[in-house]
Amino acid sequence: MITLKEALKLPAEEVTALRDDLKKRVEQKSELNAYISLDEAGEGVPLLIKDNIQVKGWPVTAASNILQGYVAPYNATVIEKIEAAGLSPFGRANMDEFAMGSSTETSFYGKTLNPHDPSRVPGGSSGGSAAAVGAGIAIAALGSDTGGSIRQPAAFCGIVGMKPTYGRVSRWGLGAYSSSLDQIGPMTQNVEDAAILYDIISGHDRRDSTSADVGYTPVAPNLDPDRKLTIAVIDNYVKDASAEVQSAHETAVKALEDAGHTIVHKEMMGAKYDIAAYYIIATAEASANLSRYDGIRYGNRAENTDNLKELYLKTRSEGFGEEVKRRILLGSFVLSSGYYDAYYLKAQRVRHLIKDEFEALFKEADLILSPVAPTPAFKFGEMADPLQMYLSDAYTIGINLAGLPAISVPIEKSSEGLPVGLQLIGKHFDEQMVFDGALSLEKAVAYEK
Repeated sequence: MITLKEALKLPAEEVTALRDDLKKRVEQKSELNAYISLDEAGEGVPLLIKDNIQVKGWPVTAASNILQGYVAPYNATVIEKIEAAGLSPFGRANMDEFAMGSSTETSFYGKTLNPHDPSRVPGGSSGGSAAAVGAGIAIAALGSDTGGSIRQPAAFCGIVGMKPTYGRVSRWGLGAYSSSLDQIGPMTQNVEDAAILYDIISGHDRRDSTSADVGYTPVAPNLDPDRKLTIAVIDNYVKDASAEVQSAHETAVKALEDAGHTIVHKEMMGAKYDIAAYYIIATAEASANLSRYDGIRYGNRAENTDNLKELYLKTRSEGFGEEVKRRILLGSFVLSSGYYDAYYLKAQRVRHLIKDEFEALFKEADLILSPVAPTPAFKFGEMADPLQMYLSDAYTIGINLAGLPAISVPIEKSSEGLPVGLQLIGKHFDEQMVFDGALSLEKAVAYEK
């Protein structure tokens, strides 16, 4: 598949031919179920869009039954930015319902398959975006990352996925799961493409109250893979990962050392604290954000109801899937009278400790190298227990709690041919260093697709 960098240099007639060819590719691999639909807007270089990002005139449903029939009345800020740069929305990517999941199994449209092994998940919640890029049926894609939802599917599908610093990319027009954690980011074939797309979508947006009004210098023109960095590895995280992930970690560390980087060994608090804080904060915010879906203002409405209370109850019971209901219930519980102080406020204090721990590490290191997931892509049905699924996010959610930038880079394949990715984590608003380190790692490991 042509890279994003190459596609942006094509004349108009060749872009048209590229779009036609891409449609054929998508149809040929329709069994992956990576695309919900092939909606189009504009005639620029085609970019796949996750189904929770508003594109004017498109059905945008966050892969949920409750939003069937909703048509976006406006463009998200990131859509305005990509169109101004010569890109066009091309297709809606499948995802976990309301971005709640780690496998794209909770989608109203059915599961997406991993392009490397159809018996395995592509990861989630941006599984459709990752599978499409990994299968060569998308040049690049936009995803959203609340607790690893870009990086984990990128690692499972053998592509690059980048989560920017919280506030760097506008969230205006993104269907909110957890407002203090969500970030839109690029999912691409390589690090340079990710930097190009990141530059396009970044910047302050006055319409987004969470957008950071800080100085910005483009990353892609200043990429420097030869920059020598101090990179911390988290020993207690690595020892808990599978043999395949440990092998990829050893490969990456050796490659980075050979490239002239300095490796320092550190330890962090157990990931159990990250998981506990994350699922309290994220579900609390989700329960508040999803309260707007009531059958009155938009989306599906239950029929044959006798009063308003019954309309709300039936609409939400029929419209939301089981995982979304589970998280709404948990979030409502931790915000309820008598439990708010015991759970929600305590989780926020733990969040502050996590942020402080990262800041202390960055006094001694430029970047942190960490696993993305404990294992390569798991099989469908292998994590039927929701708690077991939540634990699979152990290595990614702390980054969202701290609001840091991170990028997943494919390192090697397991003995079963499954991609294994690792992530580099950087300081707030220092995406240049994150991309420089990632490009150096990509060149050093020379991952074969």
